[in-house]
Amino acid sequence: MAAISRSEAPVDITAELEARGLIHDTTDRTQFAARLNSGPIGVYVGFDPTADSLHVGHLLGQVGLRRFQMNGHRVFPLAGGATGMVGDPSGRSEERNLLTRDELEHNVQSISQQLEGILDFSGPNPATMVNNADWTVQMPLLDFLRDIGKHVSVPQMLGKDSVKSRLSAESGLS
Repeated sequence: MAAISRSEAPVDITAELEARGLIHDTTDRTQFAARLNSGPIGVYVGFDPTADSLHVGHLLGQVGLRRFQMNGHRVFPLAGGATGMVGDPSGRSEERNLLTRDELEHNVQSISQQLEGILDFSGPNPATMVNNADWTVQMPLLDFLRDIGKHVSVPQMLGKDSVKSRLSAESGLS
């Protein structure tokens, strides 16, 4: 892909995102805007590799990454290779079918190739494709429970609508 360029000077990205209705809420709008406009930040969007193709539901994230990249920020499209292995049920009322590692790897590669048509991976501000499987697959279970699991409480989990609906459903929560 050719380098992404802008003919005009960089815009106030916060104002641009707000004008397009892309910012719903922030903790401190003034600090948020100041940080975005003070220099490059890193921005990521996760893509679920349970299929080998992006779809219209991914478009908002893709456009967001492109806008940030065009304004000089570092962008990290993230393939959820590890998340896909455990069948993340977010937004679903039933358990997902688990894919093999080969299927997930194929899907991650396909999505990566598709993102190359949207983001610049080789210009002066290249996007960096990352896969959460790269840093989680080899992590021993006890290390995961100790280092990561301690940050997630049962009340937090039970407070999530997706967990509540699955607990009350006939299929339950696995």
